[in-house]
Amino acid sequence: MRILHTSDWHLGRSLYDRKRYDEFGSFLDWLAGFIQDHRIDILLIAGDIFDTTVPGNRAQELYYQFLNKVMNSCCRHVVIIGGNHDSPTFLDAPKDLLRALNVHVVGSVTENPDDEVIVLCDESLVAEAIVCAVPYLRDRDIRTVEAGESMDDKNRKLVEGITAHYQEIGKIALEKQKKVGDIPVIGMGHLFTSGGKTTDGDGVRELYVGSLAHVGENIFPDCFDYVALGHLHISQQIGKSNRIRYSGSPIPMGFGEAGQVKKVFLVDFTNRIPEITEHPIPCFQDLVRISGDADEILGRIAELKSQGSKAWLEISYSGPETFTGLNSLVDESIAGTGMESRGIKNKRMAERVLSRIDENETLDNLDVNDVFTRCLDAHGVEECDRPDLLAAYSETILLMQENDINAG
Repeated sequence: MRILHTSDWHLGRSLYDRKRYDEFGSFLDWLAGFIQDHRIDILLIAGDIFDTTVPGNRAQELYYQFLNKVMNSCCRHVVIIGGNHDSPTFLDAPKDLLRALNVHVVGSVTENPDDEVIVLCDESLVAEAIVCAVPYLRDRDIRTVEAGESMDDKNRKLVEGITAHYQEIGKIALEKQKKVGDIPVIGMGHLFTSGGKTTDGDGVRELYVGSLAHVGENIFPDCFDYVALGHLHISQQIGKSNRIRYSGSPIPMGFGEAGQVKKVFLVDFTNRIPEITEHPIPCFQDLVRISGDADEILGRIAELKSQGSKAWLEISYSGPETFTGLNSLVDESIAGTGMESRGIKNKRMAERVLSRIDENETLDNLDVNDVFTRCLDAHGVEECDRPDLLAAYSETILLMQENDINAG
């Protein structure tokens, strides 16, 4: 039995307002070919299929076209869980229809935990694997709110809630295993575990409010022979255990991920022992960061031109002098090359603007956290009183981000 683990597609994501559907389409074509070439039996997609809760038509088209290709291939089953970026109702809406095609979707926590434990059968209808398809566990799914509770109380309840859910799912899996035979049990999840690696600018959100951002690997029941995780964009294993893995995002989600080798994990089971191999994903669009003074920037661009590069560029000017014509200079230097300038950061200009920020600052210069900090400053809130206010504000922002506007 061969299993393929992928996650964090973020279909519909843009980069500096540049749509990336060509990259997503190329990746999904490659993935469909990989599944066929390597005779994959089960595909696991560990959340964040879409980048927003309201995916555009093109993102939806890519998703359903891919599923159609896969279900007409050697792959017998696809298991999909919802991530924190996904709309649970959007993912779940067609799940009854997709189940008839052996595509199993768990967009959110179910009323009956048994629904998250899926027994998959081979072509002879003999059980071959049990998949514990645990989606992203939202705060409201795993924690009851009580008046007057502290942040430590919230954190403790979150850990207890996540742990209890996985332990319950593990018990159900063991009960099913007793009935169908000693077959592999595979866990899935979309969460941030302790020791997980991230990178600057990857867009990975904190999932819970307060000091608890991660949970320990010990929350996963011992009966899980392999754990397919999503949420972190760097391909990695967690802790010393070879069985707990993040596949990572298939394409760089930002320039901070440029240069990373993106991967999928192929898991071969002999009895209940997994043999895991990493397979690199081709790069479908080069992203290049360039920093330095004007001469260094132009020199690097000239080097890329000589290589026939079609890269998208993020440029950071850090020369000693204020440079007002950087955008025009870069545009001229890449004209006709196929390269694109996706972002230009002028450190000296920014410093000059920031020196006058009090008189010229507008909302366009600030993010949501900056605005709240300015409000605290304006009302003279003491530093000792800020942590609780910031925590409450962060919780409100998180709830807004999690709000599923497709829910009825």
